[in-house]
Amino acid sequence: MRIKTNIAGINTSRNQGITQQKLGKSLEKLSSGYRIVRAGDDAAGLAISEGMRAQIAGLNQSIRNVDDGVGMVNTGEGALQEVHSMLHRLETLAIESANGTYNDEARATVEQEKDAILEEIDRICENTNFNEIPLFDMGNPPVPIEPPQKSNNDMTFQIGPSGSEKMDVPRYFMGTKALNLTKEKFQLGTPEKANEAIDTLAKAVQAVTVVRSTFGAAQNHLDCTHNNLSITAENMQAAESRIRDADVEKEFTEFTSQNIISQATMSMQSQANAIPQSVLSLLADL
Repeated sequence: MRIKTNIAGINTSRNQGITQQKLGKSLEKLSSGYRIVRAGDDAAGLAISEGMRAQIAGLNQSIRNVDDGVGMVNTGEGALQEVHSMLHRLETLAIESANGTYNDEARATVEQEKDAILEEIDRICENTNFNEIPLFDMGNPPVPIEPPQKSNNDMTFQIGPSGSEKMDVPRYFMGTKALNLTKEKFQLGTPEKANEAIDTLAKAVQAVTVVRSTFGAAQNHLDCTHNNLSITAENMQAAESRIRDADVEKEFTEFTSQNIISQATMSMQSQANAIPQSVLSLLADL
């Protein structure tokens, strides 16, 4: 029997420290909800998880980018919808003016309305923008109308987390110049000019239809991209959760086990400390 060095007490104290450390980690994981709280818990898992988190953040931002892109093309398509309505009104005026029952005074009134509509077409095309970004080019197209001319300045959307995932939507020349409907060329003052105007309007309507169809196709593309990004982000989050998040049932079982061991070790610590005291009974007999 030795009283100088309590080996049994040292041993139980060491085991108690190990148990308390494991108990603390279980409490940390249960309170935080994470299986990997620090790199030491699972260095490889942490590296994979952080990479996935970066990709998830990129996917979520891409979804917002796509939503903004949908808003942008919808803005352009909505403006052209009104331009279409005005072109149809001009068709009506041209057919009216081509009729031989209209005198010069009546045709002058038609001309006034025609000029007002053309001004409104230019105003819409010039002022339609998204976040101060113009959606149409008001310059002079190389060749008017046939087909509707694309500008060199496309609208580019970032639709994915990598640099290569981009989508270009053409920006078209639009307005009375692009549609060959300037006041100087587009006249309704005589039946002959009105008949020529009907043919010109048919081409203008077709040109606007092509541009609207382009916006519609872009919207469908963006809608599909949005759905794909959402599914990918959801699956990626589920995978990252399996790596990073704590299994509460498993961790609670571990906590309960370590808590029982801790109580048992504390009891053994008391017993180990009582062993040297038995020497007193020997000394008492002296």
